[in-house]
Amino acid sequence: MCILKSTKVAGRAVLLVPHRGDAADEGGLPGDYRKILAIVREGDGPVQVRAVGERLGLDASVHGKLEPLRAKMTKLAARGWLRKRGDGRFRARP
Repeated sequence: MCILKSTKVAGRAVLLVPHRGDAADEGGLPGDYRKILAIVREGDGPVQVRAVGERLGLDASVHGKLEPLRAKMTKLAARGWLRKRGDGRFRARP
């Protein structure tokens, strides 16, 4: 069983996304982050944020709908779960 950790920032509770080395597996990630990770892993190579958004059922034609997703994917890359390429696409780390 995974216990998600949260903390308060500016008086609001936020979920903590662990670094890859700090978590035994992706079970330590919040549910939406696990879904993103699974979609990227299913891809045949690097994937665009738009493609992940479409798989999640987001309206990819509205740019503002993709920005929160891009932020989550960037956070996953910063924590070592994904790798962000120079062209803005993401791929899973081995």
